[in-house]
Amino acid sequence: MNHFPYPTLMVQGTTSDAGKTTLVAALCRLLARRGVRVAPFKPQNMALNSAVTSDGGEIGRAQALQAVAAGVAPHTDMNPVLLKPSSDIGAQVIIHGRVRAEMDARDYHQYKTVAMHAVLESHARLRSQYAAVIVEGAGSPAEINLRDRDIANMGFAEAVDCPVILVADIDRGGVFAHIVGTLACLSDSERARIIGFVINRFRGDIGLLEPGLDWLEAQTGKPVLAVLPYLHGLYLDAEDAVQVVTPGTGAFRIVVPSYPRMSNHTDFDALRVHPDVDLRFVREGEPAPIADLIILPGSKNTRGDLAWLQAQGWPDRIRRHLRYGGKVIGICGGFQMLGARVDDPHGVEGAPGHSQGLGLLDLATTLTREKRLAQVSGRCVFAPAAPEAAVAGYEIHMGVSTGEALSRPVFAIDGRPEGACSDDGQVLGTYLHGLFDHPDACAALLRWAGLHSEHVIDTAALREASLDRIADAAEPLLRELLARAP
Repeated sequence: MNHFPYPTLMVQGTTSDAGKTTLVAALCRLLARRGVRVAPFKPQNMALNSAVTSDGGEIGRAQALQAVAAGVAPHTDMNPVLLKPSSDIGAQVIIHGRVRAEMDARDYHQYKTVAMHAVLESHARLRSQYAAVIVEGAGSPAEINLRDRDIANMGFAEAVDCPVILVADIDRGGVFAHIVGTLACLSDSERARIIGFVINRFRGDIGLLEPGLDWLEAQTGKPVLAVLPYLHGLYLDAEDAVQVVTPGTGAFRIVVPSYPRMSNHTDFDALRVHPDVDLRFVREGEPAPIADLIILPGSKNTRGDLAWLQAQGWPDRIRRHLRYGGKVIGICGGFQMLGARVDDPHGVEGAPGHSQGLGLLDLATTLTREKRLAQVSGRCVFAPAAPEAAVAGYEIHMGVSTGEALSRPVFAIDGRPEGACSDDGQVLGTYLHGLFDHPDACAALLRWAGLHSEHVIDTAALREASLDRIADAAEPLLRELLARAP
């Protein structure tokens, strides 16, 4: 089969985290298996987890995952509008992979007409290149306050005249109310384009659910296309929210401060599944447990999150941790925080000014308007990393760091030194996201921090296996869609 009867098919959800991202990825994998050239698409995404594309732009991490499921290279057309929150009311607006402006919610609402042009341009390009485009909505179409100038849900579906699947999460409870209530919030034309429902994350006896399914179909006049099971142990990149980490049984303890604008926390996914690691995210007001390694993650607002760290008492915690022989890694914004100061002369992340850093690395950072976006690879050069330890990842940052610490790099990337080490070898900093994803680099970094493990974590293999699992589970949905095709 190299044809799909729905050239554009959209998946919307009754709530956030209903399963839209996973369902789009599953359909992309199923169609790719059948020889259909398919692309994922999300008109507008609000997320702090992002990825660098093949054309050198930036999109939501979820769309990069869906591209992997489809067997195609991630491209900026797959997520033409990306919003990266920098405060409670403002966000960096990224159009076609490039920063366009910093806007508050009211300004962006007025800007949506311009953003819609970018959305429709990208969709048209994808339609000209692919046999099918599987679209992910954002949040819920029932958010009445966002209906005006909507580009993320029904506003897009109406503009391109595509059918919609509505997915709801039964594990949350109230699944029938979610579906019926969502339909009640839609216009007649919007309700008409919903071709059926998917109930996600079901566990138990399907026989006990069937009376409810019969009632739902009678009440709405629309079919339940599939009931998908709750799948445990999936390794899939999160769109935005920090995944709940069950305290591990591993003896090696890693602590990550979860500051308000933490970005790209997918950097820690390989550590989350490592059997010898106990990974903990520490939120506001929580005590920090004793650790072997503290990692400062990326940030969308480096100075703001640095102030949060200081208010939460992290500088004293980190200094005490180092006195007892612990290790510290800073990634991207966390790397900038490790230096003596962070300057923002142009007001890139807020009001112009400067902040005193943690002073653990001899360097200073100046934030710049230009964002560096690059997929990179190289090797580890910090002791005791073996010379053959490979590393690969991506850079997404606005800022330039200078100082003596850079003369002691962490990696050699494409022939250039990258990152910095402290004189005593206890602190590393790098701009490289995804540094734990390569098995060699992960083992080398953990060995530097004090963990000598025989376990090898291959994140690419784990991701592929999970994509196959969700595709297998969604096979009945694809069969139902094909059987009901117009």
